[in-house]
Amino acid sequence: MLKDSHLLENRPKLFALIIFTVIGVLAIPVILPHVFHRFQVFHILLHTSGIAIGSFLTIVSALAYTRIRTKRLMFTMIAFGLFAVAEVFSVIDAAWQYTYYLGVISADEVGHILELCTLGMFALSVFRRD
Repeated sequence: MLKDSHLLENRPKLFALIIFTVIGVLAIPVILPHVFHRFQVFHILLHTSGIAIGSFLTIVSALAYTRIRTKRLMFTMIAFGLFAVAEVFSVIDAAWQYTYYLGVISADEVGHILELCTLGMFALSVFRRD
C-alpha cells in the first residue's frame, strides 16, 4: 500500500491520478451526453484537460508552498487554483451554453473574469520581491 506522502512526491503518478479523477468525475454528466457532437466534445475535452492540468499545478505549487512558505509561491498557487476554477466555468458554458448565469453574468464571462484574476496573481508573483 502506498503512503500519501509517497504519492505526493511521485509527480507522474500524481498527474495520472488527477487526470483519471477529473475524467471520471466529468465523464457521465458532461462528456458522455456530448460524445456524438463532433466539435463540441473536443471543446469540452479541451477544457477538461485544462481542469486536470490546473488542478495538478495547484497541488504541486501547494506542496512547494508548504515547504518554502514564500508569498510568491502563495500567489502562484492561488493563480493556478483560479485557473482551474475558470476552466470549470468554461466547461459548464461549453456543455450547456447560455444556461447558467450568476445574476446577469453568464458562466462564460465568469470564466473570463477568473482568467483575468489568474493573470493578476501571476503578475503579483512575478513582480514580488521576497
